[in-house]
Amino acid sequence: MICSIIPPHIHRHIAEYGDEDERRHARLALEVASHMRGQREAVAGIRALIDIAPAGKRRAIYDAKNKRTLPGKLVRSEGEKSSGDAAADEAYDGSGKTWDFYSKVFQRNSIDGRGMRIDSSVHFSVDYQNAQWNGRQMVYGDGDGRIFQRFTRALDVIGHELTHGVTQYSASLDYHDQPGALNEHFSDVFGILVKQYSLKQSASKSDWIIGAGLFGRKVRGAGVRSMKAPGTAYDDPVVGKDPQPAHMSAYVKTNEDLGGVHINSGIPNHAFYRLATLLGGNAWTIAGKIWYVTLTEKLRHDAQFQTCADATFTVAGELYGRESEPQQAVAAAWNGVGITVKPRAVQLPIKRLRRDYAVFGAPTGAAEIPIDGF
Repeated sequence: MICSIIPPHIHRHIAEYGDEDERRHARLALEVASHMRGQREAVAGIRALIDIAPAGKRRAIYDAKNKRTLPGKLVRSEGEKSSGDAAADEAYDGSGKTWDFYSKVFQRNSIDGRGMRIDSSVHFSVDYQNAQWNGRQMVYGDGDGRIFQRFTRALDVIGHELTHGVTQYSASLDYHDQPGALNEHFSDVFGILVKQYSLKQSASKSDWIIGAGLFGRKVRGAGVRSMKAPGTAYDDPVVGKDPQPAHMSAYVKTNEDLGGVHINSGIPNHAFYRLATLLGGNAWTIAGKIWYVTLTEKLRHDAQFQTCADATFTVAGELYGRESEPQQAVAAAWNGVGITVKPRAVQLPIKRLRRDYAVFGAPTGAAEIPIDGF
């Protein structure tokens, strides 16, 4: 399934309430998403056939020249100087920062873990209002300059979409209902962590907004999603109101958006935000490590929210010790969104050597955390 940063409910709202041009652009975005559907599954099954490539960044940026044929004309390769095209250079820099994040923080060799080249196409279609990982490469639209700015501007959007590739080559989470919401959730988590890591920003200093700066000045909204306060990212007559819940008591049952993959992701998103702020310090060091190991080593394709919560609790214990502060914080974070961890439900052994808590250091600024819901 094609994975896009802008959910279909936003485009549908614009298609109903926007002016003539806005409606046309929104219909185009929905049409393109429908046309590209299925590409990700088509390539997911061939990952085992890809040769292991040398370690090191390998990027290629293409200009689609406002057409829909991919990848387009090559305009910048690894190590070359700036192309002079803002979108191309932002895509180059953003994919590089995402590669650096995964390499330096988690020792991952590119998106697939095997050194694959990161290809990106900019200027896709005319005023296209989305960015996406299509199973092979990144695709960026320019936006219309009114509702959406160009999509290469937001580093967390680049990190988010490339993380769909990481998920494709690891847990391969189904893209519907709760597995699909987890798919979107992990992309939001690592998208915001890429931004925080690049800015050297602690959990307490982050805005926790996905897609900050994407909306044009006429839109009443801070970004596409808020991990700190799901449901508050935007409220605009044309774009609509952010529908994300922050708690299981408000879980949205719907047939739209493949079972609400961009909607119900607000629940695990808020759990991660709670964990990161409970622990304090830099979110990528402990909270991010727990989530990365869970995604790449613990989850099956059909994982549910409860499965994910149980797995993160187990991973926290294996990495940092049973009843350690991180493990207690994981339980408290999930409990805060209405999901009680079931530690005995997870029996899968971790695939890597246990890392002592002392390796990463004690988290700073953490409060005493009650062990609720054990």
